[in-house]
Amino acid sequence: MRTNARLRLAVSVGFALMIGLVVSFGTGVEAQPGEVDWNAVSLSTHHVAGTVHYLEGRGGNIGLSIGEDGVVMIDDQYGPLADRIRETIGGISNGNIRFLINTHVHGDHTGGNANFAAMGVPIVAQDRVRARLAANQPDAALPVLTFSEDITLNLNGDPAHVIPMPAGHTDGDSIIHFVESDVIHTGDMFRTVAFPVIDRNNGGTLDGTIEALGLLAGMAGPDTKILPGHGVVSGRADVIEFRDMVITVSERVEALVAQGRSYDEVAAADPTREYREKWGDPERFLTAVYAELGGE
Repeated sequence: MRTNARLRLAVSVGFALMIGLVVSFGTGVEAQPGEVDWNAVSLSTHHVAGTVHYLEGRGGNIGLSIGEDGVVMIDDQYGPLADRIRETIGGISNGNIRFLINTHVHGDHTGGNANFAAMGVPIVAQDRVRARLAANQPDAALPVLTFSEDITLNLNGDPAHVIPMPAGHTDGDSIIHFVESDVIHTGDMFRTVAFPVIDRNNGGTLDGTIEALGLLAGMAGPDTKILPGHGVVSGRADVIEFRDMVITVSERVEALVAQGRSYDEVAAADPTREYREKWGDPERFLTAVYAELGGE
């Protein structure tokens, strides 16, 4: 039985490495341009507060709680980077990765799952993340511990409180609050480099995005460090600004939809006008908001 399990794992890992280069937002993987020279990807670590660091590379920010008990890791970017990511983590820790938490389904956060599982790292995620990954990933990439309500990992004297969120970015979003360090890793429900992504193909919703951002702002204190899925370490005021932007844009779009405006007419009315300088191209966000509010 064990020999067969190891054989299945080896085959699954090999398959995962092949599909790790296949990129499609519709199948739960954020889009990537063309071929990637993975050896040229720069990896760097940054201290946030207390036990918490993050690793920056290609894909979502990897959160790390580091201490005598080992490493609690949040998200894992892409499969071809897994060995280098582990080596980089080993440079600031004892190298013992105790748990890997997936914040949601997308491949720039889960693409290394099969590789880290093959290294003996147990993967933790919401029930819906496992179900969505199972639709297009090998068994080796699936979380082995799933949850539908809050859980806490008690390691390094810094409890990691893992909290399922309303369906916003996807329907499997979780945030992780490292209580003693007072750092919250948000996954992609909050980002500082772009407008929100509401992935309706994976259960994301506009209402859930607004609700989740409000809950996050309510959990954060004046000194809480907010580690986004993409972007730089922020604070409560940044989350409130982001949420208020979503509310303002959605109200403007809702009024235009009520007037029977087409998407092109809504885009021409420029409901994101004062926000583009900070958050960039609004098209994907605006398209999702328009569809969510009943536009056709």
